[in-house]
This record gives sequence, C-alpha cells and structure tokens, in this order.
Amino acid sequence: MVEKRYPMAFVTAPGVIEFRSYERVPLAPLEVRLRVKAASICGGDLHIFKGKHPFAPLPVSVGHELAGLVIETGPAVTKVRTGDRVAVEPVIACGSCNPCRRGDYHLCLNISFQYRRGQGAFTPYFVAHEDRVFRLPDGLSYEEGALVEPLAVALHAVKKSGVRPAETSAVFGAGAIGLLVTMLLRQASGGRTFIVDVDDFRLRKGLELGACRAVHNRREAAREVILAETDGIGVDRAYEAVGMEMTLMQALDSLRKGGTATLLGLFEVSPACLPVNLFVQKEISLLGSQGYNWDFQDALVLLDQRRLDLKPLITHRVRLEELQSGFEILLDPAGQAVKVVVVMDQ
Repeated sequence: MVEKRYPMAFVTAPGVIEFRSYERVPLAPLEVRLRVKAASICGGDLHIFKGKHPFAPLPVSVGHELAGLVIETGPAVTKVRTGDRVAVEPVIACGSCNPCRRGDYHLCLNISFQYRRGQGAFTPYFVAHEDRVFRLPDGLSYEEGALVEPLAVALHAVKKSGVRPAETSAVFGAGAIGLLVTMLLRQASGGRTFIVDVDDFRLRKGLELGACRAVHNRREAAREVILAETDGIGVDRAYEAVGMEMTLMQALDSLRKGGTATLLGLFEVSPACLPVNLFVQKEISLLGSQGYNWDFQDALVLLDQRRLDLKPLITHRVRLEELQSGFEILLDPAGQAVKVVVVMDQ
C-alpha cells in the first residue's frame, strides 16, 4: 500500500537538503508507479546542490537516476506489468514539436525532466509514463540499474562523436560520465585513450576501466603529454566532461588536424571565448551532446550482453536519510568517490 504522503528530497538553498511531504497522485492511463529501490547522485545534482545549475533554480526536487519495482500500472499500460524491475528515463518530451516528430525527442522544443517538474528520485515512490521505463536484464542489480541513465548519456556522446576503430581519444574529466565514456571507447574503438583529471583516485579508476594513460591536470600539461605520446599529431577525438573553460580549450587544443571534440560537461559559467582561429587552421569540429535519444535501449543491450560492468563505479552507498552526507562525500576532494548510490529498503 502506497502512503497518501511520503518524503521527497529538495534542495532548498545551496548545500541544504530538505525532505518535503509529497502527495500520492492517481495514475494516468499510461503511467506506472514504482517503489524506488536505488537512486544515484549525478553531476547535475551536484550543480543543483551548490545552487549553480543554469536550468534549475532553487528550490527544486533532486535526483533523476533511478531503478525500482513496478507496483501499480494505469489501466492502459501494456509495456510493463506489476512486479517488473525497471530503470527510468526521466526526460519529458512533448511529442508534437518538429524535433519530436522527426524522432529527436532529446531536442524537444519543450523538453523538461521529472525533477524540474517537482518529482525527484530521492523518494520511496516514483511515477513515470510507460514509454519511459525499461525492464532490467536478469542479474543486473537495482544499484546498477540506477546507472543506466548516465550510461545512456555517455553512450549518446560516443555515438555522436563518430569514433572509429583504433582511433585515439582524450577524455577530460574522470567523473562518472568521463569514466563511462572511457569504458565505451574501449568497446567502440579499442584505440589509445587518455584520461585527464585532478583527482588521483579517479585517474586510477580511469586506468582500471580502459585508459592507456592518466594525466594529472595540475602536475602535468595535458596538451603537451598528449602531443608527446601521439608523435606530435594529437588525438582523433576528445570529450569534455567537466564543464570548465580550461578543459574545453585543452580538449580542442589536443586534437589532431581534422579531429572532433564532443562536449558533455554542464557549464556553471559559460566560456568567455573560444579559440576560433583554431577551428579554421586545424579544421577541427566541436559537437554538443544532449542527454540521450533512444540510447536507453542500447545501453541495456550492452549490459544484458555483459559487455560492461558498472559495479566498479559504485564507491559509496547511503540510506535515504543520509542523502546530505552523500552529496558532501562527492564534494569532498578526499572522498575517493565516483558514484554514491542511495539504497532504499529492499
């Protein structure tokens, strides 16, 4: 039985998590209700926690990476049933604008996300449209299921970049998304991949997960290291997964002539300038990568085929009532954290 009211986490001021009472809503014909089993904290959540998310002014509900058990379905639901274990795609697209009609729902002119509409994932129950829930493969835990969303983000970017077999890459940022990109590049390309960050623990993770060389971006000059180890040519592909002007410039500057950089990072402050002459002189390209678009299905296939193991990314587990500490762990430079997963009652 679902309680009439239950707690849901909101960021009400920078650095402050508050649990507010959320009223149980009746299901629409095509909606399903989940008992949340696991939800993970992502980089976007950290931007919200700091009060610096460019598209989510405070106060706002928080959390969008989740997996759970279907406990109730609307009368018209046919794609899942009670008892199914599922991951949730938290995007809300209108379905009627030009991008949606051509299948590019990630570019929806009216795009939103559940947390921006007042329903975050750090809560006991969650409601979603049947088209936005996906069955988990047998053997995949709820904790791993909560990481399908960031895996889909990384997968979309790797697809978008057009990487080819044996091409070299540089990933700027060894957070969860950067590490997932690194893992996917090992699958998609098999070429040498450099991972760049300022955290020794995360750099070691990058090496464990497929990078050939870790570059500490305070103790070494990333561009010079990359050029030295590519015979002065630079890499074929670069991925910016930090959201800082410095790392964006480094990503562009580390490319070979004709190379491509893909931007995934969320910038709290927009870059002041871009090296525009570099685009002409080296004929390089800069691509943006927005979320995911039909990528959840492909991400689940990779997991079902056991081609990726998400467990090494999970470094910490907390209870729902410990959510504040989960955010603080991720923001602590000494925290040795990649993914903090909130584990609900099983």
